[in-house]
Amino acid sequence: MCIRDRYGGMSMEEINGNIASPLGFSADGLHAGFKRKKLNFGWIVLEVPASVAGIFTTNKIIAAPLVLTKQCINKENKIQAIVVNSGVANSCTGEQGHKDAFRMQQLAADKLHIKQQLVEVASTGVIGKPMPMSILEEAISKIVVNGNADDFAKAILTTDKDTKTCVVTEHFNRDLVTMAGVAKGSGMIHPNMATMLSFITCDANINSKTLKHALNEVVDVTFNQITIDGDTSTNDMVVIMSNGCTNNKEIIHNSDDYEKFKRMLEHVMKDLAKKIAKDGEGATKLIEVSVEGARNSSAAKMIAKSIVGSSLVKTAIFGEDPNWGRIIAAVGHTDTHFNIDNIDIYIGHIPVLKPSSPIDYDNEEIQDIMSSGEVKIQIHLHNRDCNGKVWGCDLSYDYVKINALYTT
Repeated sequence: MCIRDRYGGMSMEEINGNIASPLGFSADGLHAGFKRKKLNFGWIVLEVPASVAGIFTTNKIIAAPLVLTKQCINKENKIQAIVVNSGVANSCTGEQGHKDAFRMQQLAADKLHIKQQLVEVASTGVIGKPMPMSILEEAISKIVVNGNADDFAKAILTTDKDTKTCVVTEHFNRDLVTMAGVAKGSGMIHPNMATMLSFITCDANINSKTLKHALNEVVDVTFNQITIDGDTSTNDMVVIMSNGCTNNKEIIHNSDDYEKFKRMLEHVMKDLAKKIAKDGEGATKLIEVSVEGARNSSAAKMIAKSIVGSSLVKTAIFGEDPNWGRIIAAVGHTDTHFNIDNIDIYIGHIPVLKPSSPIDYDNEEIQDIMSSGEVKIQIHLHNRDCNGKVWGCDLSYDYVKINALYTT
């Protein structure tokens, strides 16, 4: 599928693939004993050390694997493997948790015969459970290089229903660059990432500092714009690695190639963000809220997040009730400035408030919108020209069931 960018170009293409589609990457996933049934252990392995950048949870409680991974990325600015388990978060596990994360890194490095600091580790699952080291050791003994890369996307899931992958290609002069992303995330997502893991691979020639610039710029309009239930996790991270195997001319910050690379990254991360929002625990619908005409982008994002994060809005969407009163109330919750007498609200393409006055609408037409798998809400503030967009999901009976029984 060719993708039209904001300048009208059609060179970027979304393709079928997996996290190992870029040159020089392989991946595998398998079933270990971290969970009873599903695949729950995997790794991504690089032929050569790559540039790397990461962003981590805003929660003050940070799991041991994240502490170790942040230290290694900041020290080395290179990566050659990342090892992930699901089912056990290795969070709030005291000093032993840090020793176990270090051991996890060491075992993988020994098997791959690479420098230990080039191996990053990540865990997701139940907080407070110690890492079962005998299971971990057996898993590392069984996992292989050049395994089934599709299984990696399955192995990182917790309460997710579906895997989340996106792969795109783009030409940089004569060189074809491939970028792939994979993610898990279902609940505890707000306000910045959480409880998500996302790994992005690329074969472009770009250094770690420039990679960090791109990641920081793109995360604000992608992963930081999704909300599920108002909670944040101790384990969420996004890591991007790029190994230069395409041999393209090095991508320099603020160049035309940098903007092209950033558009690739934004496409991949936005696609994964929407898939995470759609796959929220117990979710039946994706909600997209667009706010236009705000006085600044922060205000637009704040209002959009207030709407998507409102339990009353979320339950109305689940019940397919076009109750715009809950939407306007969520707008008013925010600490932002706007003209309360000049607000437009659209559900899908149908205006329900304009300007700040109710509009009659066709019940059957709006019910068709409410019953679809994706409900779009648009807010027009008619203030200035700043916009914001956020994704989330509805709140269903199953959300309560999943989280009430999470450890049982």
